[in-house]
Amino acid sequence: MHLNELVAYLDEYLQTAGIPDYPTALNGLQVAGDRVVRRVGLAVDGSEAAIDAAVRAECDLLIVHHGLFWDGLAPVTGRRYRKLKACLDAGLAVYASHIPLDLHAEVGNSAVLARELGVQQKGTWAQFRGMEIGVWGELSITREALAARLDDMLGGAVRLLPGGPERIKRVGVVTGAGGSMINEAIAAGLDAFITGEGPHHTYFDAVEGGINVYYGGHYATETWGVKALGVHLAERYGLETHFIDQPTGL
Repeated sequence: MHLNELVAYLDEYLQTAGIPDYPTALNGLQVAGDRVVRRVGLAVDGSEAAIDAAVRAECDLLIVHHGLFWDGLAPVTGRRYRKLKACLDAGLAVYASHIPLDLHAEVGNSAVLARELGVQQKGTWAQFRGMEIGVWGELSITREALAARLDDMLGGAVRLLPGGPERIKRVGVVTGAGGSMINEAIAAGLDAFITGEGPHHTYFDAVEGGINVYYGGHYATETWGVKALGVHLAERYGLETHFIDQPTGL
């Protein structure tokens, strides 16, 4: 299918234009080209390594969660030049989806991670610029068993802040840098809050606030959306998809 057709579908499916985000996120098509798309690369970050891997895999389009322009308006020099040159030389288009992919009900980071954990979703929560970007639901499990399940799913040791009950029933998920939402999680009556990362003081926010918090890593909690979107595009359009894994350990 032609790039313009696929971009139009992504913009509608992800509600790209209607969802607020950071100004430098620049959701949507970031690098364009007049081409047919047969193979789609998917990555969490629009890094040089991800672009190079997409070019080597002969992808026509690279879809990323964190796009190319997080540092705002800046000269096209250094690594920014190298990234854009690599895309333009190869004719690689780049599409970014940050908050729209975080909160999407079907292929969103939080929704997919919660489903894979076995959480029975009951609603959404966690405010960001008037939108609820997290999901919450029910899961009967001990806090240690949940930590072990997350270890297996996220591919590494999860940091547990053990402030809540040993038996968990209500779980909330906000992937990425959700540590600032601990007080909102407490107010929502959650027993456990799963996110990627948070600052030092959130340890005491959790243990003194009576909630179990799980830090699984920013990257590890945000692979779920692009992977699910790739499956969706393969099933809907028969496109070849290629996930590019570049774990940061953060």
